[in-house]
Amino acid sequence: MDLADHHVLVTGGAGFVGAHLVSRLLADGSAVTVVDDCSNGSRERVADDAEFVEADLTDPASLDGVLDDVDLVFHLAASKLVDTDRPHGQFEDNTKMTRNLLEAMADAGVTKIAYTSSSTVYGEAPRPTPEDYAPLEPISAYGASKLADEGLLSARAHSHDLTVWNFRFANVVGSGLRGAVIPDFIEKLVDDPETLTILGDGRQEKSYLHIDDCVDAMLHIVTTADDAVNTYNLGTRTTTSVDRIAAIVADEMDLDPDYEYTGGDRGWTGDVPKMRLSIEKLSALGWEPELSSDEAVRRSTRALIDELR
Repeated sequence: MDLADHHVLVTGGAGFVGAHLVSRLLADGSAVTVVDDCSNGSRERVADDAEFVEADLTDPASLDGVLDDVDLVFHLAASKLVDTDRPHGQFEDNTKMTRNLLEAMADAGVTKIAYTSSSTVYGEAPRPTPEDYAPLEPISAYGASKLADEGLLSARAHSHDLTVWNFRFANVVGSGLRGAVIPDFIEKLVDDPETLTILGDGRQEKSYLHIDDCVDAMLHIVTTADDAVNTYNLGTRTTTSVDRIAAIVADEMDLDPDYEYTGGDRGWTGDVPKMRLSIEKLSALGWEPELSSDEAVRRSTRALIDELR
């Protein structure tokens, strides 16, 4: 499937990943409509050439008329905070958004949806984790909501004329990222160049995927894989520890801070301290990341220093 000249709807298109995806789709010749309530993103992030609809997808009426003439949906909208004080509400909101979107798609006759899931659906799994690993036992409400949404999409794909692409993300980094470890370290070191407080013990180690690689992989999968349900891990073959991220950030800022740790083997409730996804299935589809995990962290750090200083 060639997305040029297609009308693509992107939910959550004002967020970090969504805004990069929208820009790439427009550059590739797609017409793009963005739906976002701007709770996680900003209208200013959305390229001017995209149509923008400010709406809350937990309200079924928010999509009235929005899906007319749409060929494909990228569903990125979600409550994303893993360490939330309202886990049941987060689960309900995320699954409600997906359910409402599926109903609106059915009413409009839209039969293609790409969904941004998460590595958190696996819980604490052996590494590298393949797509067919089981049982899936998420340890956060966020991960549980992502797994539930995959279930809703699978059920609709196997009972109706629907094609689904599920993307199980590693940690995605790049320009525009906020509320994650790299911008957190930069902001802390701007405030205090002498000391850096690190959540957990610094030994947490995960795969970090650059946003350009992430968007490229998403589009490669959608235009190449054509089963009813297509589930792929998106990540790198390498990992980076939190201590290593701290060292990269300090090096790029030309600083040598002392580290202080909050303790424990994870940074927050629901944090999976070790994560590396198998990308063999994606590789067999003909795609490899351009950057390693360390390279993705360093390139992102350079961009974010310019944005946050």
